[in-house]
Amino acid sequence: MGKKVHYPSEIKIKAIEMKKNGIKNSEIMKELGIKNVTQIKTWMRWERNGESYRFDQPIGKQYSYSKGPEGQDELEAERKKNKHLQMPNKYFKKVHRIRKELVPQVVIELVEELSKEYKIIDILGVLEVPKSTFYRWKKKYINREPNKLEMLIINLCEETKHHYGHRKIKALLKQRNNIKVNRKTVQRIMQKFNLQCQIKVKRQKYINGESNIIVENILNRNFKAERPNEKWVTDITYLPYASSMLYVSTIMDLYNNEIIAYTISSIQDTNFVLSTLKEALNKRRPKNVLLHSDQGSVYTSYAYQNFAKEKGIITSMSRKGNCHDNAVIESFHSSLKSEGFKDHRRSSNTNIKVIEIVNQYMCYYNEKRIQAKLNYLAPIEYGRQVA
Repeated sequence: MGKKVHYPSEIKIKAIEMKKNGIKNSEIMKELGIKNVTQIKTWMRWERNGESYRFDQPIGKQYSYSKGPEGQDELEAERKKNKHLQMPNKYFKKVHRIRKELVPQVVIELVEELSKEYKIIDILGVLEVPKSTFYRWKKKYINREPNKLEMLIINLCEETKHHYGHRKIKALLKQRNNIKVNRKTVQRIMQKFNLQCQIKVKRQKYINGESNIIVENILNRNFKAERPNEKWVTDITYLPYASSMLYVSTIMDLYNNEIIAYTISSIQDTNFVLSTLKEALNKRRPKNVLLHSDQGSVYTSYAYQNFAKEKGIITSMSRKGNCHDNAVIESFHSSLKSEGFKDHRRSSNTNIKVIEIVNQYMCYYNEKRIQAKLNYLAPIEYGRQVA
């Protein structure tokens, strides 16, 4: 005999709502993880017969016919009755504070917050809100037009192309609109309107060639710089399009994470990375800058190392196969791909289109993309403010 499955009352109520909205049993089962269609039919029968109290009955403790919870033993009834006493004081005080008003939106938000630890039926019992009333409020709340705060968050997410999570959106609300709001409120609104930031695709490392000169890992994951041109990091990433490939070589200043130079090419060789380095040197003209890279063959080549030495550059390298030693620039390249190309299909991209996207993203990243490390400012703006 198979093991019995217990479904929370929320699942049962959701299944009934979906059924009433004309959704097929097969779709309800798939979405809610219900294993047997008989369950849905049973719940619908309870609903029709006014036996909704059965939704909360545990396995092996079926209520007596037509008696409901009153048919339980006294110990079980007392346990349920006092369930709210286990709630933390901060929640209990909040419950009693809003009972005087019973504002639907506040009730819904509180129930959603507490439902991770407590049963909805217990929370509603403390609030003295009927379950039917709560779900009517919730349905109306979900279907209503966005309020002012929600519209601000929606617009910010669209403006930033869904690149930011709730913490950065919260920071933008403070910066641009002088609105202070709890990050959990921002997170809830973003979840409600499906505004979560895009998941980054894990980067596939390009293949290294034969190594020549290996230098010490001087940077040693100390990614904090006290001044501009103190520490630079560099790397290469690949950008496949149609049946071809382009490569991007970048150099970042760890002081404000600004991309100070980048080169795009269809060939990955020493001249490719030297072009990027020469561009950075012409722009910044640093003295004794530390330049960190991985152990790719273009960086370990005699030509690259000798050029760096001639220019007074101190070179540093990650340990073999350890991408975390160069995590900041790796993270940037991941963002370039996941954010810059998220709306573009690889098969329809062309050489010119890829270059255009990279150029646009570099400007966006340096001038507009805020970072927590930079007090929620963009790299160039941060550099100006602390100069």
